Amino acid sequence: MTTPTLLVLDAEPLPRLGRLTGRARIEHADETTLAARLPHADVLLVWDFTSHAVRRAWPGGGPRPRWVHTASAGVDHLMCPELTESDTVVTNARGVFDQPVAEYVAALVLAMAKDLPTTLRLQGERTWRHRESLRVAGTRACVVGSGPIGRAVARTLKALGITTALVGRTPRTGVHGPADLDRLLARADWVVAAAPLTDDTRGMFDARRFGVMQPSARFVNVGRGQLVVEDDLAEALARRWIAGAALDVLRHEPLAPDSPLWRVPDLIISPHMSGDTIGWRDELGRQFVELFESWAVGGPLANVVDKRRGYVPGH
Repeated sequence: MTTPTLLVLDAEPLPRLGRLTGRARIEHADETTLAARLPHADVLLVWDFTSHAVRRAWPGGGPRPRWVHTASAGVDHLMCPELTESDTVVTNARGVFDQPVAEYVAALVLAMAKDLPTTLRLQGERTWRHRESLRVAGTRACVVGSGPIGRAVARTLKALGITTALVGRTPRTGVHGPADLDRLLARADWVVAAAPLTDDTRGMFDARRFGVMQPSARFVNVGRGQLVVEDDLAEALARRWIAGAALDVLRHEPLAPDSPLWRVPDLIISPHMSGDTIGWRDELGRQFVELFESWAVGGPLANVVDKRRGYVPGH
């Protein structure tokens, strides 16, 4: 059997692929060389999951890899019509980020409920100001996105005593469908966006949706930045349509220093770090190596993405 060629779209630090020594011919590319090297690869590992280079390079001429794996949960950064219509299998890093993201959401919920941003600000000012805070147990949450991350978020919030409703693409046992979303938003104290980016979810949180929410509601986005119309969120916060929000993902990353979002009241911004715990890159590398070992002997691949839907089906 010919040794397969594995092409890695690089990002620092590079993945640890030592277990594949002698079992794969490993080559590397960046955004400037990817197009030229794609025709010679059997497998593409999109290690730089912030890059849109695959989407730009894929439509070119010549053969294309039989399998593309992205070291991320989302696949919107690489999908293009030519890849969607091809026979190439696409897999993602489902399973790596679920619990870390859920813990991060729980941290944000508790931080907003207990007004920790104000506490830290007052500490920096050496100001003693007693306040009352919210009790999270007994409140309601609506988690939008019923994949592994959304389900982990729901489980973790329930452990805090929060009554949690999960909304997915299709209704089923334990999961509400899109038709229930506005009703659930109107009752929720916490709204968490954890959905993949698709044509149906792009811009779904807009002025109308923020208007549906309670004035006491708080919104958290750990899905994709494009789920939110950011200007509408800024207006909703400025007009006190909702009480607060936290964005770990944004439409344009990194967020520019002169972005008006930095100055929006009651908005917590973090640099797309909710799933990135210590050792996460090593876990991503191990996951890919295990998938490669199965693929190399003709075994099944886990985490196969439905390229038209933009996510792994079955949840």
